[in-house]
Amino acid sequence: MTAVRRLLLLVALALLAAPAAAHADGGLLDGAATALQRDPVYVDPGAQRLLSDADADRIRARIVERDAGPMYVAVLPEQAASEGGGSVDGALTELGRKVGRSGTYVLVAGRRVRAGSTEGLPADATPRAADEAVKVHGDEGLAAILLDFTDRMGEIRAGVDTAAEDSESGGGGSGLIPLALLVLVVGGLGLLVTTGMRRQRREQAAQFAEARDTVRDDVVELGEEIRALDSDVQVPGMPAEAAHEYEKALSAYEDASRDVDRARAPQDLEPVGQAVEEGRWRMACARARLEGREPPERTPPCFFDPRHGPSSREVSWAPPFGLARPVPACEADAQRVERGEDPDPREVTVGGRRVPYWNAGPAYAPYMGGFFGGGLLPGIFLGSMIADSSWGADPASSGGMGDFGGGGDFGGGFGGGDFGGGGDFGGGSF
Repeated sequence: MTAVRRLLLLVALALLAAPAAAHADGGLLDGAATALQRDPVYVDPGAQRLLSDADADRIRARIVERDAGPMYVAVLPEQAASEGGGSVDGALTELGRKVGRSGTYVLVAGRRVRAGSTEGLPADATPRAADEAVKVHGDEGLAAILLDFTDRMGEIRAGVDTAAEDSESGGGGSGLIPLALLVLVVGGLGLLVTTGMRRQRREQAAQFAEARDTVRDDVVELGEEIRALDSDVQVPGMPAEAAHEYEKALSAYEDASRDVDRARAPQDLEPVGQAVEEGRWRMACARARLEGREPPERTPPCFFDPRHGPSSREVSWAPPFGLARPVPACEADAQRVERGEDPDPREVTVGGRRVPYWNAGPAYAPYMGGFFGGGLLPGIFLGSMIADSSWGADPASSGGMGDFGGGGDFGGGFGGGDFGGGGDFGGGSF
């Protein structure tokens, strides 16, 4: 770290000795703007549970260490969104106008994170960085999200600075590039593109192979549970309806087994999910017939773990730092939620680590979508898996399925320019 950067770090840390100004009469955004003119990180007293003083120190230091600034981070209560017309996007724009300086702005309003830049950074760079930070660290808390985002912005700015230096250093001479050099440049670019495409294909193939192995395990588990019913169904005097449901479950298992073997891409796994859901519902019907009960209604599977079978009812549930939503649940998980407990989610393998299926990404989305008919909870479930949605969708945002990468323009012309980087805010809920 250069002497200048060390000095900047010491100055930033010294600012902590003076408490940030409380928000003025104008509201939360006015108080944050005043504080951000002296300190790159401001945590409102009403939001200190989200980010500790020690974590705020780490973020200040990281901004300097990674050369990610100018960056302004405001952590405010959820009510801050009301000062932007009820939208976190609007509140972020207002915050930037009030601070009046160019740079990257991050606004945390309760459990929602939004970010945008007012400078000429690469298209979509800031929103993508925010999206990825929330997606990767959303279950680790706000500090992990902001530290990761700062690292990403440092890398983005380093790339912009390098490109600018290269452009300035090439201003001399006749201005004509020799033909041989041009051929080398074009050939090199072509090689880079080809190499990048090959690497992307390899990564996608690895992700799909991992997903297919998990799906095959699900199918095998379904087959074992169906076979466990065989002896009960074959007992003399058992209802014919039970045997009928058993045969339907067995047929669904055979369909799932065939389809998973034929699958060559993620979309090929959707019918597998449909067949597994069919098999589990038929098993539930067979068990009910064996016990002399009416078969259950055909309802969506339990949201927390579709392997639990058909849901019994909806329950209002919120993930850590997320907004409450009605989700279908089996009776056991519904009761856990009502007791204030978090049910164990269905976890799958992604990159060698276990994550809840709704955070597993596009390789799993078609399979899990097969359980829910592709249309259940689009803003929560399919949105977060297929695109960049999140749990805490902002109703006033134009971001489509959720809070990640909200769409639309957001100008204002304050402090050197509109929010740039492709015209979208990035972020999400954590």
